[in-house]
Amino acid sequence: MSTHPAAAVLCALLAALLFAVAAVAQQSAAAAVPESEALIRSLLRSPRWWGGVVGDAGGYAMQVAALALGAVLLVQPILVSMLVFALPLSARLNHRRVAPRTWATAVALTAALACFLLVGDPTEGNTDAPLHEWLVPLGLLVGLIAAATAGGIAAPDPAWRALLIGAASGALFGLAAALTEYVTGLFEHGLGSVLGGWQTWVLIGAGITGVYLQQRAFQAGPLAASLPAVTVVEPLAAAFIGIAVLDERLRTNTVGLVVTTGAVLVMVAATIALSRSQATA
Repeated sequence: MSTHPAAAVLCALLAALLFAVAAVAQQSAAAAVPESEALIRSLLRSPRWWGGVVGDAGGYAMQVAALALGAVLLVQPILVSMLVFALPLSARLNHRRVAPRTWATAVALTAALACFLLVGDPTEGNTDAPLHEWLVPLGLLVGLIAAATAGGIAAPDPAWRALLIGAASGALFGLAAALTEYVTGLFEHGLGSVLGGWQTWVLIGAGITGVYLQQRAFQAGPLAASLPAVTVVEPLAAAFIGIAVLDERLRTNTVGLVVTTGAVLVMVAATIALSRSQATA
């Protein structure tokens, strides 16, 4: 397939913008729901939340187009720029301004995440790993997700609630991403193979639960706390499953591993810093 880098970049930027608009709309709708009310029922009645769903659909369409026109390593780092789009959009919607330190932290986070994706460059793995190879890594990931969710629910600080629950949803999205290629391949063998594979049901469960927790994170605190956590933990969880289960490897040398590790540390620090930041009027 021939590549068209300029068109791929344009589609990826449009996808990032649409994802940012969707996140801002959904967070605004979720934040308006009191914690004493049923979240999902209230969101299903919210035109703004449905507008966010439409934005997500448009973003995915543009992402697919970008990946059809250019390489994954060109497209994926651009998509994380949605963080830089989302913060000013959220601030404008809430009649606030983004503090310079928050801008700097968001840019550092975006750069670190792009560096992680570019330098790490994982190889293709064994997507049909047997169930027994999944048990320990999947158990560890589910345990971390449960701990983050419980900690988020119990946290008295809204920013920490949004960060921890957002991280849990991001981990579930990462698990879903790690399973997607295998489940997609099952369609070649018919619907029976799709419905009979345990991976299909784990993918569905992870996706549904991830969406629900993401909305809870949006409800709990500011977008600067929840969205970076979702965005950062998703590729980290996918990379963990890829390396621990699917026999993927990072295509990099010792220096690259040091850079990748540094990028992860910057991402964690920047995510926590953003969760503590507030847009000032």
